[in-house]
Amino acid sequence: MPLARQEPIALKLAGVDAPVRALVAPRAVWRGNPTPLGASWDGSGVNFALYSEHAERVELCLFDGRGRREIERVELRERTDFVWHCYLPEVRPGQLYAYRVDGPHAPERGHRFSAHRTLLDPYAYMMVGGVSTGSGRCQVVDTAFSWGEDRPPRIPWEDTVLYEAHVKGLTRLHPDVPEPLRGTYAGLASPAMIEHLRRLGVTAVELLPVHSHVDEKRLLEHGLSNYWGYSSIGFLAPDMRYSATGTLGEFKAMVKTLHAAGLEVILDVVYNHTGEGDHHGPTLCYRGIDNAVYYRLDDADRRRYVDYTGTGNTLNTSHPAVLRLVMDSLRYWVSEMHVDGFRFDLATTLARESYAFSARSAFLAAVYQDPVLSRVKLIAEPWDLGEGGYQVGRFPPRWAEWNDKYRDAARAYWKGDAHTLGELASRIAGSRDLFAASGRGPCASVNFVTAHDGFTLHDLVSYDRKHNQANREENRDGSDHNRSWNHGAEGETSDAAIVALRERQKRNLLATLLLSHGVPMLLAGDELGRTQLGNNNAYCHDSELTWLHWDLDAPARELLDFVRRIVSLRKRMEAFRPRRYDERIRWLRPQGGEMTTEDWTLPFARCVGADYGGEALMLLNAHDGNIDFALPAGSWEVLLDTLVDRNPSGEGKLVETHYPLIGRSVALLVRPRSPAPSRTDG
Repeated sequence: MPLARQEPIALKLAGVDAPVRALVAPRAVWRGNPTPLGASWDGSGVNFALYSEHAERVELCLFDGRGRREIERVELRERTDFVWHCYLPEVRPGQLYAYRVDGPHAPERGHRFSAHRTLLDPYAYMMVGGVSTGSGRCQVVDTAFSWGEDRPPRIPWEDTVLYEAHVKGLTRLHPDVPEPLRGTYAGLASPAMIEHLRRLGVTAVELLPVHSHVDEKRLLEHGLSNYWGYSSIGFLAPDMRYSATGTLGEFKAMVKTLHAAGLEVILDVVYNHTGEGDHHGPTLCYRGIDNAVYYRLDDADRRRYVDYTGTGNTLNTSHPAVLRLVMDSLRYWVSEMHVDGFRFDLATTLARESYAFSARSAFLAAVYQDPVLSRVKLIAEPWDLGEGGYQVGRFPPRWAEWNDKYRDAARAYWKGDAHTLGELASRIAGSRDLFAASGRGPCASVNFVTAHDGFTLHDLVSYDRKHNQANREENRDGSDHNRSWNHGAEGETSDAAIVALRERQKRNLLATLLLSHGVPMLLAGDELGRTQLGNNNAYCHDSELTWLHWDLDAPARELLDFVRRIVSLRKRMEAFRPRRYDERIRWLRPQGGEMTTEDWTLPFARCVGADYGGEALMLLNAHDGNIDFALPAGSWEVLLDTLVDRNPSGEGKLVETHYPLIGRSVALLVRPRSPAPSRTDG
């Protein structure tokens, strides 16, 4: 049916001056359907559907190709179960659109409607333009893509090695990535990047948020941005700032390429809040569509928001429509974008039933029974900032969790703190005390020493204090409890002894991490010795401070070789990758024999051995001095010693009775392999 038009005229709709535009004749607007939500292209036209429970009028605004001029406005007169919908038979992919939603402006009742604002579609597959400033537009897309023989790698949890990375920061400075692709999805899928990831030995790339996000006004005023992206506004729309081509196909091609290389793609997702902030924040989407539905409001003053997240608002996942949005988003990224799993930012917030965390919350129950999500990896950041927010170990089966107790134990031990040995041993053995009660094994523990939030590995051994002045918050932001140690000089130094000790401490921390039971996570750039100059909260810096540098000096090359080697050792030896808690681990005293209860409680005890069923022996010494470690009877082959850096001449030799364990070092010994029997032909 041809689209009937009239001459451009100016109109007033709902008391708002409409722009000069062409009217859409009623016969060109079909009723459409309430499902699916969003803008859905079916090959002939587009169905538009928007959920708003308290709206009194909804208008669809169509824009010119640059998104600056509103050319048509369509009133959605059909409403089914609070879904406003229509079908436009001649709209095509590429069309830019937004909504105007009118209703009561009564903040005291939680309503913040205004027909003056254009609003983003929560179900938009693509957002373009100035999303942070209110000039963003949604774009109708054709989601078709040729996946060919793409298959998810489905790496077992016990074989998984995570690599936490930022899409842009990973390749922005990589000399072997073509210049137009640096810092993009396509750059991540480039041959140079694939080669690095495969040689490193990681099995999954865990990407910091790629959902369309907001840059807060305060940051923009200081010339900064929300680089990490933990300020989502579009839960189905990949951020186009990381796209070289401006197409959805680029993200899909990235996933397809990584899969072909045997690598999984995990997305860090932020469903606990949005980028609209507190009651002083911008109205970009949810607040203007139905504030009382999408957000948790303060019962004592519905002008204000419940804030479990520290960002000013909390998404109301206890409402069925909001829970549906989250679930639809997750299924979309698995079914349409082929990602392999998710890491949930502040996951405790999502699992709050009314106010308190519940392992049987509506969100966790919905995820548990979902046939799509049951096939992918689920990782919780098991805390938020509300009362009772720390929930490590309390998520249900099928979930893995970031284990910050592992991080703290490993840092404190290698820093030389007292009373740390028993805690470290529990973490190395898979944190049974945290996860066994819920029926899970060691793979429920995602072990890490560093992550995007905090010091890099290099800075962890180079700074006693945070140096966040560049964040323009007078160094008040970021944690003050880092368990870091500068080893005698704050920041960079030319003291050769300090530099050598720092490099060995990096190897100690990495060896501990990668030889522990559970799922190890590496922070991108740690294998290269990346520094943020002591900034432990660099969320607002999209610059060389946060991008990975690939011009490696000798220590960085040696560190990279070490990480490759230790990851390879982990993959080779099943002793370090158990699916269940290993009852065979014996903890050994340096003087010989097994650790006693008294040994664990000694404040100065900083040396221990872990005997993995008589097959492998990991020795750890956080003392200043050397220790002659008594070995179990028999011969042992030295596979690794973190004292060795440039020339690993000591590795591969056989030792018996004792091993000279240098101060602040890790050694890995295994039983020598028996020579293959000679073949005889009878």
